[in-house]
Amino acid sequence: MLKTYFKLAYRNITKDKAYSIINISGLAIGLASSILILLWVQNELSYDKFHKNAGQIYRIACDCGDSKTVGTPAGMPAGLKAEMPVIKNTVRIKPANTTLLEAGSKKFEEDNLFYADESFMDVFSFPLIKGDRATALKQVDGALLTQAMATKYFGNEDPIGKIIRKDNKENIIVTGVLANIPANSDLQFDFILPMASLARTNDDLKNSVWSNFNFYDYLLLDKSFDPSVANLSGLEKQMDQIFHKRDDGMKATFHLQPLTQIHLAPEQLGDGPGHGNAQYVSIFFIIAILILIVACINFMNLATARSARRAKEIGLRKVAGAVRGQLILQFLSESVFISFLSLFLAFVIVILFLPVFNELANRKLSINVMDVKLWLSLFGIALLTGLVSGSYPALFLSGFNPVKVLKGNVKSMGGNLLFRNTLVVTQFMVSIVLLVGTVVIYNQLKFIKERNPGFEKANLLYVPMTGDMWNKQQTLKDELKQNPLTSDFTLITDLPTNLGGWTVSVEWDGKDPNSKLAIPVMAVNEDFTHTFRMKMATGRSFSRAFKTDSGSYMINEKMAGIMGLNANTAIGKPLTLWGNKGIIVGVVKDFNFKPVQQAIEPLVMPFNKMGGFTVIRTLPGKTSATIQALSTISRELNPAHPFKFDFLDQDLANLYKGEQQMGNIFNLFAALGIFISCLGLYGLSAFMAEQRTKEIGVRKVLGAPIFSLVYLLSAGITRLILVAICIAIPLSWYAVNSWLAGFAYHINVSWVVFFIASMAALGIAWLTVSYESIKAATVNPIKSLRTE
Repeated sequence: MLKTYFKLAYRNITKDKAYSIINISGLAIGLASSILILLWVQNELSYDKFHKNAGQIYRIACDCGDSKTVGTPAGMPAGLKAEMPVIKNTVRIKPANTTLLEAGSKKFEEDNLFYADESFMDVFSFPLIKGDRATALKQVDGALLTQAMATKYFGNEDPIGKIIRKDNKENIIVTGVLANIPANSDLQFDFILPMASLARTNDDLKNSVWSNFNFYDYLLLDKSFDPSVANLSGLEKQMDQIFHKRDDGMKATFHLQPLTQIHLAPEQLGDGPGHGNAQYVSIFFIIAILILIVACINFMNLATARSARRAKEIGLRKVAGAVRGQLILQFLSESVFISFLSLFLAFVIVILFLPVFNELANRKLSINVMDVKLWLSLFGIALLTGLVSGSYPALFLSGFNPVKVLKGNVKSMGGNLLFRNTLVVTQFMVSIVLLVGTVVIYNQLKFIKERNPGFEKANLLYVPMTGDMWNKQQTLKDELKQNPLTSDFTLITDLPTNLGGWTVSVEWDGKDPNSKLAIPVMAVNEDFTHTFRMKMATGRSFSRAFKTDSGSYMINEKMAGIMGLNANTAIGKPLTLWGNKGIIVGVVKDFNFKPVQQAIEPLVMPFNKMGGFTVIRTLPGKTSATIQALSTISRELNPAHPFKFDFLDQDLANLYKGEQQMGNIFNLFAALGIFISCLGLYGLSAFMAEQRTKEIGVRKVLGAPIFSLVYLLSAGITRLILVAICIAIPLSWYAVNSWLAGFAYHINVSWVVFFIASMAALGIAWLTVSYESIKAATVNPIKSLRTE
């Protein structure tokens, strides 16, 4: 019987090719879009789940005053383990500064180098391809590197036991090779060095300090631990108590972050690049469902609208003894058959466009054709889509009265009009919400790109002060001043793009003794405000005319407010940073040194005595010449290190790469959702025009103009779109404002946005139905009225 049903389904598909193409292509595009989005969502949810003990590993995070950070003290893990039996192991990780590595004739500066305790290999399950897992990090001068780095430095040679020169002053020996780190790992590194090698020069490690928050600390809990909210809360309180026994003056509370949830948890100070966003995962999951719903609505609408064509078939089958259940099964089998045809086509689309989608989303998504779970999931999606989209047509068509049908009374055979109209309204309501989202995302990204962060970001390039550069700073300054291409420069410790350095060791008169506010610090020199074209709220910048400025401070307006002062009254007030007392000589107007998702924070700027970066403002059109001049200076002063530079505005753009990618993906699927809606609307308008062929012929004979006939065919759709607009506007207003709430600085959504989106939806609908409407209105009335 099922074989017969599928044979009938095949015949119906080939009989009406135009209808079948619209139906199958609409479902295929909807399924392909949903599969791509769900692959992305699955990838975002899969971070760090590949570790054997993933469910037992937690990272310690800290609330320090008003700041949230993932930095924790060096002495804390061992202290916690000694007093908390539930902790079975701990590991500390500390990212290194840019490090120069050399093997033979190959020399590179590496940014992804970590120091880690020897327990790293016990806690985490990163695959070790070569070397001994138990001893790989026990050798003080040892090092682990990834496959990619092994090939980069040693080609096809076995790297085990090979020597790499570090910073031109010490040798490290390769003790193991790790598989390349999976893209869905929160920890991304190329080299791991033993923490013991850092302990030789790091006072925090030597003295097991509990006051400086400079390390990432991870705990491996006992398998018997129940990670319920109550138990985690109890564990966190115990950690707080242990910490405050060691440092009672620090206002800090600690939290445990499950390893598998770090990627999508709210971003905190110290989180690495590539951090995810749980809100975006939810948004795209909803979009995947909406696109699939829109595709199903197309099927239901077209199937019920075409019911008159199959009325006599149903009548004859009922007269021949077919019961309603058999007819329902027949129509469901047809819809499932179409759904699986669409799935096959969708799978081909996904395979073809996955590389493009990966480029758009900056991911490495792939489909494993041997994955049984994948095929079961796709099978389930196709089956569910077929059953859902075919359910109403099956119930409706199987309910036809055979007597009325065989008498030719098929006026009401177009399906329940209210139900069909509701489906059209739902489709375009979704389309309008997607259109509003597209416009708002575009405007917000444009706002971010064009927003003045408080300094002139264009034409600023920077060079890291590596190797001997800081020791030869006076020579460097002289060389830069002599060349008009590089004379506009400044030396700063950190870049004002995503400032990560902060401290609680800031004191001022009248400060609450219980307050331990974490305050960002960026050391600058005399040329900082001039090079960055920053404005002073009051006071002055550091100056070579004042020898005492090396012990003075500048602050921003926000910091003055935190101190209970305004810009004018802050000048001359004492401030102590890390025990060094000085006075405030200038207040800089607030500028962004964090992404615009975060409000401007207080900032203390001491005089730069520590190196960092040389920032140069290039002359318009002279960027290449400036880079060449800097390269020459670098080779002369720092020959052991390769010349490296970058642009500040590019760094700022990279801060919003996630938002830019989200916008690109959203725009793509919004366009596809609207296209699917239009596809169904086109099929529906074609059928409606066909149903009214004789009516149009009569009206033309009676003198009706073409415009009135087009209006007649389009008026019904127009009313439905207007209803969709009335429902979609409040929904889209709520949705876009919820998204914008995640930005401390954002656009205000004007009514114009909703008006444009509504008019665009109406215009798209008119264009979709106009072709069939005009074609029906211009047909020769003799053909329309000809007896069948």
